[in-house]
Amino acid sequence: MLADRFLRSGKVRDLYDLEDGRLLLVASDRISAFDVILPTTIPDKGKVLTGLSRFWFGSTAQVVPNHLVATDVDDPDLRGRSMIVERADVIPIEAVVRGYLAGSGWKEYRDRRAVCGLTLPAGLRESDRLPRPIFTPATKAEAGEHDQNIDFDTMAAAVGGPLAERVRATALRLYEHAAVITERAGIILADTKFEFGLRPGTDDLLLVDEAITPDSSRFWDAAAYVPGRPQASFDKQFVRDWLESQTWDKTAPGPALPAEVVAGTRRRYLEAYERITGASFDRYLAEDVIAR
Repeated sequence: MLADRFLRSGKVRDLYDLEDGRLLLVASDRISAFDVILPTTIPDKGKVLTGLSRFWFGSTAQVVPNHLVATDVDDPDLRGRSMIVERADVIPIEAVVRGYLAGSGWKEYRDRRAVCGLTLPAGLRESDRLPRPIFTPATKAEAGEHDQNIDFDTMAAAVGGPLAERVRATALRLYEHAAVITERAGIILADTKFEFGLRPGTDDLLLVDEAITPDSSRFWDAAAYVPGRPQASFDKQFVRDWLESQTWDKTAPGPALPAEVVAGTRRRYLEAYERITGASFDRYLAEDVIAR
């Protein structure tokens, strides 16, 4: 039984050992914010994340190989939210690329005029486009703990200089590739984070976990973009904004989300899926297919 093969749960995904050198990655409808898993789920969220990841794994295979093997899962409860993947030795770094100044990057810039040790031009506003995309790594925290932005030298000391250089170069290429595609869909890819691993026993770099989803990215509506303020988005920012209005110290347990926040989040995730892939999410639900 699948329960006997359970390995662990992350903030969103559950991992199972298929005992043949492969893993089953199941995306739940859980949502986390400020590194805390919230008590309220977002219907169909796991399927959006899986569908978009499958799209991007196909699109970015020309940039870097990834861990996706198959998606044909027999269990109807798992279909559409599951991927069979290669095992990988995960590199314990969040590989963040920013094309615009937002979130923790904006906060760092206001304090230091730099992000992760990278000095930026003076006079930038919130949501401004950066002169060029920048690589801003972070620690990969366990559930309930907070990721911490670090500079490149700290990353290199942790994983080794040559590997850090490869990860940085690959993450920047992935961002540039994806930003062109989202731009065609009327979406600005403000920033995104990647996870990488090495194929066991080799130095083959693999893109793992998820790729360029509303959980791991900031997606802004290009038609409504006005620098100097927060942006209309198709991602978790809607949840973060509501949480920031609550009396909460950002430690577990988080507050339950009201119905309007749940519905608004689901609507934004589905719109991101459909605009980026060009495919109907209802069709994905019905047939477990994705436009290529």
